[in-house]
Amino acid sequence: MEARKTQDMDAAMKAILTKLRDRSAASSTGQAASEEKAEYECSDCKDKGIIVYRIHQDTERQLRKDHKTMESLAPDQMVREEDYLAGKVCLPDKAREWKTTFSKQCECVKRKKIARLMKASGITEEFEKLLFGNFIKDGKPDMIKDAYECAVEYYKDFQSIRGNRSNSIALLGQPGSGKTHLLTAIMNNLIKKKSIYCMYFPYVEGMGDLRNDFDQLETKLDAMRKAEVLFIDDLFKPVFATTMEGRIKKPRATEWQIEQIQSVVNYRYLNHKPLLISSELDTGELLDIDEALGSRIHQMCRDYTVIIKGDRMQLNHRLGDWE
Repeated sequence: MEARKTQDMDAAMKAILTKLRDRSAASSTGQAASEEKAEYECSDCKDKGIIVYRIHQDTERQLRKDHKTMESLAPDQMVREEDYLAGKVCLPDKAREWKTTFSKQCECVKRKKIARLMKASGITEEFEKLLFGNFIKDGKPDMIKDAYECAVEYYKDFQSIRGNRSNSIALLGQPGSGKTHLLTAIMNNLIKKKSIYCMYFPYVEGMGDLRNDFDQLETKLDAMRKAEVLFIDDLFKPVFATTMEGRIKKPRATEWQIEQIQSVVNYRYLNHKPLLISSELDTGELLDIDEALGSRIHQMCRDYTVIIKGDRMQLNHRLGDWE
């Protein structure tokens, strides 16, 4: 009699487990079909931004024993929550062994943040391709190599110097020597590898936009003041004029332009916010335009400044056969 009762209980339990597995499988199939119809930007987390995992009780005990955190778990030590709920991990009688959950941010969150930062930076798709790895320095004069090494060193040092007085970089002198390429490479790396908001400001076009959109002048200047990193490209880019004395270089530096740049640089100087500066002018020429402004830029960039001067046929990349 007892044997029959035991057999009946085993059969009933087996039937229950089978029913649970079938129901879980049906639910999983229905969910999969539903997800096939849905369109997700991220198929990994289904646009939730997080992925929930389960870990086995033995793994949890080992973590505590080794004084390690959940973040140290290897992929094969975790199972996804949806697999657990679908019955792919264990039978119902073993479910309690997987009771601990662990949430992890999906990689798509970082990718989306970087995409937002790139869009907000003002960098074009073409500029996004400017990297240290595709900067041509072989066969170039030592000054070009110095500029490259200075830019790489600045990027490597950035986190340790960003709050210092001298936390900025200036590449000055010869047009076409790669100043914009190297400073843009710094920006691209700061955004993509460190998720730091950088703003690109092309001096000539940017000053025109500021003057043409006067109602938004203060808003735009404020954005330049407060960006984590600001890159001013071709600061005071000169125009050339022919006079009785010959051909002279005249910086684009009206009183109004100096005033706007000064308001931005002063704020960043006082608040220790990094600047990336490229200009065809050297330090002395920047000081001649406005000594207070030039001396602040010099002090901010003094540890990372390269002045490129010499034979333009060798220094100007666009004049050589480098393609």
